[in-house]
Amino acid sequence: MAKHVVAAARDLPPGSRKRFEVAGRSITIFNVAGEFFALLDRCPHQGGSLCEGQLIGLLEADGPGRYRYTRRGEIVRCPWHGWEFDLRTGRSYCEPARVRTKTYEVVMKDGRELVEGPYLAETFPVRVEEQYVVVEV
Repeated sequence: MAKHVVAAARDLPPGSRKRFEVAGRSITIFNVAGEFFALLDRCPHQGGSLCEGQLIGLLEADGPGRYRYTRRGEIVRCPWHGWEFDLRTGRSYCEPARVRTKTYEVVMKDGRELVEGPYLAETFPVRVEEQYVVVEV
């Protein structure tokens, strides 16, 4: 898979989100407390923009009257019909066994790594012999 630089990390502070066009796909990057997540910006139910959805957490219970609010801001609720998706896995909380949205890996890299790039062009030794340039292959 090709890697694409979409923004400087400082342009996506914690609590923010932004939609990008990447290789013909609309992808939303979410920053939740300094951790980045990327989802295809299309609810698989009927196509609503997940970038416009509300970020919520999970209300969990281990017994009657014992509730905990966990995973604050890690679930996005589609603005059209309220379907909920886990930012980490893309799984739906409406039909988790069947429906999910596409997730993408997000990494932060130092600018030096991006400028220099991870790839190297193949090089060949070159020398001049009696006014001819010689390349060794």
